[in-house]
Amino acid sequence: MSNLSQAVVGEGTHLTLHYRLAAEDGTDLITTFDGNPATLQLGTGQLAPFLEACLLGLTEGTHQTFSLAPEQAFGARNPELVRRLSREMLDRNSVPGEDYVIGDLVEFAAPSGGQFAGVLREIDAETALFDFNHPLAGQSVRFEVQIIGVL
Repeated sequence: MSNLSQAVVGEGTHLTLHYRLAAEDGTDLITTFDGNPATLQLGTGQLAPFLEACLLGLTEGTHQTFSLAPEQAFGARNPELVRRLSREMLDRNSVPGEDYVIGDLVEFAAPSGGQFAGVLREIDAETALFDFNHPLAGQSVRFEVQIIGVL
């Protein structure tokens, strides 16, 4: 019998894994199971913090699926993040002649110099309605992982 302990995922760990993030109905949002596994380091922003939290304490060889409620994942939908903007503001922040379609993800420059994005929900000659919630806000998700290697 071998007395070797299995490597455990911890803060800052480098690991190789397959992962799948799926909607509650099972629709894949992203998966590595049909290709090469991912190699990453925890704590560097390669995975969302709530996904990294699921990995902590897992051992090499673990294959597990987590069901995450909206509050554990991308958060609840915030009605305050659905905003109507003037067409003037939209035109000022976009490429000249841009033709928008409902469902487009549009990026805006933040006053701080960063970027934020919203999904176009309605548009007319005067205004445009954007939803600045994360596209998965308010949804439960499933996170499946298979830990291949832990360094």
